[in-house]
Amino acid sequence: MTTKDFNESLSGFTSKLHLDKHISRRFNEELEQVRTLVMEMGSLVEQQVNDGLNAVLDADESLAIKVIDRDQKVNAMELEIDQYCTQILARRQPAASDLRLLVSVIKSITDLERMGDEAVKFGKNAIKLAKGNFIEEEGARPLVELRHLGKHVIETLRTALRAYAQMDVETALTIIRNDSVIDEEFDNISRLLVTKMMENPREIKNALRVTWCARALERIGDHTTNLCEYIVYLVEGKDVRHSTLEQMAAKMESE
Repeated sequence: MTTKDFNESLSGFTSKLHLDKHISRRFNEELEQVRTLVMEMGSLVEQQVNDGLNAVLDADESLAIKVIDRDQKVNAMELEIDQYCTQILARRQPAASDLRLLVSVIKSITDLERMGDEAVKFGKNAIKLAKGNFIEEEGARPLVELRHLGKHVIETLRTALRAYAQMDVETALTIIRNDSVIDEEFDNISRLLVTKMMENPREIKNALRVTWCARALERIGDHTTNLCEYIVYLVEGKDVRHSTLEQMAAKMESE
């Protein structure tokens, strides 16, 4: 997300929820700061996922190490935002959309931090894969499939972050409905790698490492879906977690 898109998204976020109408200007500034910090954390996590995946696909050990080391910054941002939200809750005792905003932020940064943890798994597995010849000789097709899944997951995450900034419920619901596509792609990679292990038992360890990377992408997809559920909660005030698509539609249609 570019700086221009970022600023325009935050502007849309503010106007849609009317979070700039408080008597206290300081309260407005605090809520704006929360939103800014969440989007900054989201951008960092997106970079972590992208770099971690590239480290695996390119057998780039130096990039893998950067991803692992940078996870400390993701963790620090989660703690900073969590503490900031707690302070606002204690001082302002917000209600309605303000309260939903802070609750959704606290939940969202937990999912973002867990995405960062999944990116670290890329880094650790990339280092191990780089020491072997699986990528050059044995892993061509599995890695092509992994690249395709990774591209899909990263694009979905980017779209979800944009939807979060703009409070775009329709886009959020579309991502939720399409979550099964990522699951299907993961299943395809898993079957492919099982076949690879049966054909060449010497590559079982490396094939498992690629499987773990694919699983990490699938988990990032799940956390992205969670972010979209928080968008629905924030804008509509309706909790659609653990709901089937039919139940979700019924909740959205209810008053």
